[in-house]
Amino acid sequence: MTTMQPIDLGNKQLPRKLVETLYTTMRRIRTFDQRAQELFDEGVVKGTAHSYVGEEAVAAGVCAALRDDDYLASNHRGHGHCIAKGANLDRMMAELMGRDTGYCRGLGGSMHIADLDLGILGANGIVGASMPLAVGAGLAAKLRGKGQVSIAFFGDGANNQGTFHESLNLASVWKLPVIFICENNQYALSTSYRNTTSVEQVATRAAGYSIPGVTIDGNDVAEVHLVAAEAIERARAGEGPTLIEAMTYRWGQHSMRVNIRDPRPEAEREDWTTNRDPLARLEDAITSNSVISKKRMKEINDTLAEELAGAESYGKAGPEPVVEVMQAAVYAPHANVVEPGPEGSRELSFPEALNEALTQEMERDESVFLMGEDVGETGGIFTVSKGLYERFGADRVRDTPISEASFVGCGVGAAIAGMRPIVEIQIFDFVALTMDMLVNQAAKFRFMLGGRPTVPLVVRGPQGGGIRLAAQHSQSLEAWFTHVPGLVVVAPSTPYDAKGLLMSAIRDDNPVIFLESKLLYLGASGPVPEQPYAIPLGKADIKRKGTDATVVATSSMVPRALAAAEMLAREGIEIEIVDPRTLKPLDEETILASVAKTNRLLIVHEAWRSGGFGAEVAAMVAEKGFDDLDAPIARIGALDTPMPYNDELERAVIPSQDRIIEELRTLLP
Repeated sequence: MTTMQPIDLGNKQLPRKLVETLYTTMRRIRTFDQRAQELFDEGVVKGTAHSYVGEEAVAAGVCAALRDDDYLASNHRGHGHCIAKGANLDRMMAELMGRDTGYCRGLGGSMHIADLDLGILGANGIVGASMPLAVGAGLAAKLRGKGQVSIAFFGDGANNQGTFHESLNLASVWKLPVIFICENNQYALSTSYRNTTSVEQVATRAAGYSIPGVTIDGNDVAEVHLVAAEAIERARAGEGPTLIEAMTYRWGQHSMRVNIRDPRPEAEREDWTTNRDPLARLEDAITSNSVISKKRMKEINDTLAEELAGAESYGKAGPEPVVEVMQAAVYAPHANVVEPGPEGSRELSFPEALNEALTQEMERDESVFLMGEDVGETGGIFTVSKGLYERFGADRVRDTPISEASFVGCGVGAAIAGMRPIVEIQIFDFVALTMDMLVNQAAKFRFMLGGRPTVPLVVRGPQGGGIRLAAQHSQSLEAWFTHVPGLVVVAPSTPYDAKGLLMSAIRDDNPVIFLESKLLYLGASGPVPEQPYAIPLGKADIKRKGTDATVVATSSMVPRALAAAEMLAREGIEIEIVDPRTLKPLDEETILASVAKTNRLLIVHEAWRSGGFGAEVAAMVAEKGFDDLDAPIARIGALDTPMPYNDELERAVIPSQDRIIEELRTLLP
C-alpha cells in the first residue's frame, strides 16, 4: 500500500503519511507535557504551567492543515498548539525552566511562548485575548492578499467574554480569514461550562454573526483535521470566518499548581481518560488498519524520547537571564531624528496638522492604515481623518463597529503581524474599555517574548474637557498610561508638534498612546512645515525662555502657561515654559536643567492633581534636583471631581491662566 493511499479512520479518509504525522505530533505533545508535569513536581519548572494532555487531537488536527506562513494565537494551555505548529522543544523546555535560552529568554514562561517566525503569535495568560489578536493577524493577512489564515484557539470559558462576541462580529463584518477554535474541555478552573453558558453548545453562537458554526468530537483527530481543513480552505477563498467547537477533556486540573479539590465526577474522568483518550483512539485505528508498523511506531517513540531528553538537558544547561536582559526587553529603540523647527509662514490648525501627518505617512508606507469609529467617509467627528477615505480607500481607512476592545486588540494583532495600524478612540474616555489589550497585550508583548518582537501601534484620540461633554467624555487619563512599562505616551501642544510627533509615533516600533486635547482642536493655528518631518520621542521643548521660575506644562495647558508668562513679563517676571511633549519617555535632562537655572518649579496639567502625571515630575525633580530648589515644588491640576456639564463649573475645574498666575506669584520671592 502506498503512503498516499487514503486510510479509513472511523469512516474518515486520510493519507497514510498524514496519519503518521498526526500520530507523531500527538505523541510529541503528550510526552512533552507529561514530562513537564514531572519537572514541575520536582521543582525544576516553577511558577505554573497548564497541561494539554487529553486535548492533543485538536492542536494536531488543526495545525496539520496550516501553511508555514499562517498565524496562530494561543491561550494559557498553549504547549500543544506551539508544538503542533512546529515550535522547538529545546527552547520550549528552556522557557518553562526560566532560562535565557528559552523562547522568551525566561521572561514569559509557559503562558507566553511564541515564535513569530512560525506564525505563532504567542500563548496568552488572559482568557479570550487570543481572539482579537488573531482577528488582527487575519486583517493583516487580508490586506497583504497572500492567502494566509489566522487561527484563534480558546477555551470554553472565553465564549462568555465580550471579546468573543466582538471578535466574531468584526471578523464576520470584514470577512476575515480567521478560524475560531473553541477547545471545550467543559470546565473553567473548577466550574462546569453547563453552569455558566446559556447555550447548549458554543458553536450555536456563530449564527448570531452569520458565520458557520460546528460542534465536533475534539478527541477524534481525523474529524478535527477534516473539519478544520474545510474551514481553512473557505477562509483562504475569501469566504470569511468559521467557529469550530471541539468537545474534549483535560486530564489534569486547571494548572499544574492548582491545590484545590477536583470537582469533576470520578466516573466522568474515568470515561474520558480511558474510553475517549484521543491518542489511544488513534493508535487503535492505526493498528486495526495496519497504517504504521509496530516497528515504525517504536522508532517514532524512541526518537521522541531522545528529543525530549535532549530538550530537558538543553533547558537545564541554559543560563539564567540577567537584569540587563530584562530591562532591555521593555522597549524597542527609538529612532534618532533631527527636527526642523516650526519654520515658514504656512499655518495649519491642530486637526489639519494631524491629518497631514496621517496622509504623508500613509503615502510613504503601505503597511500604515487607520481604523476607528466614523473615521472613513465621515472623516472623524473632529475631522482629523477628513479626505483619507477618498484618497486611500476602504481597506486602509476602516470604519469599525462600536466595540473598542476588539478593534484595539485587532490593531495589536495586526501590529504583531507586521502592519503599522493607527487606531482612533473616538473619545478617549472610552479607552477604559480597551485596557486589557493595551496594558496586558500591547505593552507587555515585546517583554514577554524576550525583547525580540515589535508592536508598532498608535492609539490616538481626543481627551480632556472644555467643550461641555460632561463627566464621561472629558477626562484626561495620561497618568494611567505613563504608569505602564512598555507604552510610549505623547501629548503635543502645537500643530507643529502634533504633525512631527504623530509621524514619529507611526514610525516607532513600540505601542504609542497619542493624546490630542479637545481644547487644542479648537485652538490657534501655527506654523507647520509642509515636508514630512519627525520629532524625536522623549525630547522636551522649551516654549519660552525665562530666569525666574520654570513651568512644566503639558498639552492644552501649554498655551495657558504661555499666556500667563506673557502677563507676568509685563511686570519684569520672566517665566520659562517647558513642554515635555513626550510624557514617557520623559526628558528629565531638560526639566532639571531649567530648574537648575530658575530654582523654582510649577507643574501644570489638565488632569486631576491627585495622582496626576505632575506628581511624578515633582518626585523626579525632588530626587535629582533638590539642591537647585529655592522653594517647594508647586502643582496645578483639575479639581478632584468628575467634569461637570455646566459651563461655569467646567471652567472652574480646568486650570486657567489666572490660576497659573496666582500660583506663580505665590511661588516667586
